[in-house]
Amino acid sequence: MSTRSIELIAAPPAPHFVGDGFRVHNFIPGGFRMDRERMSPFLMLDYNSRFYFPPSETPRGVGVHPHRGFETVTIAYKGRVAHHDSAGNSGVIGEGDVQWMTAASGILHKEFHEEAFSRAGGDFQMVQLWVNLPAKDKMSPPQYQGITHEDITKHALPGGVVEVIAGQYRDTPGAASTFTPVHLYNVRLKKGAKAAFDFPAHFNTALLVVEGSLRINGTETAPTDHFALFDNDGETFEVEALEDALALILSGEPIDEPIAAHGPFVMNTRAEIQEAFEDFYAGKFGVLEE
Repeated sequence: MSTRSIELIAAPPAPHFVGDGFRVHNFIPGGFRMDRERMSPFLMLDYNSRFYFPPSETPRGVGVHPHRGFETVTIAYKGRVAHHDSAGNSGVIGEGDVQWMTAASGILHKEFHEEAFSRAGGDFQMVQLWVNLPAKDKMSPPQYQGITHEDITKHALPGGVVEVIAGQYRDTPGAASTFTPVHLYNVRLKKGAKAAFDFPAHFNTALLVVEGSLRINGTETAPTDHFALFDNDGETFEVEALEDALALILSGEPIDEPIAAHGPFVMNTRAEIQEAFEDFYAGKFGVLEE
């Protein structure tokens, strides 16, 4: 097997707010040649780098909004988020937890800082990742996977651990089920510890440094809050923690289908986008109060 080279290491783009509760850097699609086609099946990656929110009696967040045609994956590192959707799911995403929501045929959703966290204030740090669905699954019923940190399977390494959210690492399967091959890991390493990874060369692969800094393939350094995109020229790569570090690693098989996207809808044709808007305005996504 050959080594997968680094295509680029991107500094965090200027942040913007989603609602009033999520201060995010948009890496995907963003710039840096990381459009939806290049990063398939990953449609979007918004990263709320560590940010202090002062106490508030009114929870900050994003009000009711629709989704169709893909999955949203929310990974909590700091802070707590309360969520509700029109399929009747609700709960709190705490530190270390993951919410994997399959919007598919259509769902209404809202997410706010959890009330106790909002009243106390504190550091907030999260990732929201959008994962595309193949055409045959875009209109399947919505699903929800609430994965606590305790539920996430762990693979121990010398000086670290790989938390397997989805896919498989070595002989350790992930906690989430997926529609297409997707690997998603949180990798925690002590200073000086190393970890090696192996994905098919055609899988689009990247990592986000959430804490600390990493040396990749013994050559290039990725600091905190930076995003490393790998080329599709090999299977393996290695990271070494230059200080205690945490990284999110994502790799997935591209979905070789047309992408038509507008706002919260991602389908295969413009006609399907128009249909999504018509269904939304006709109330076919259910009901969810603000």
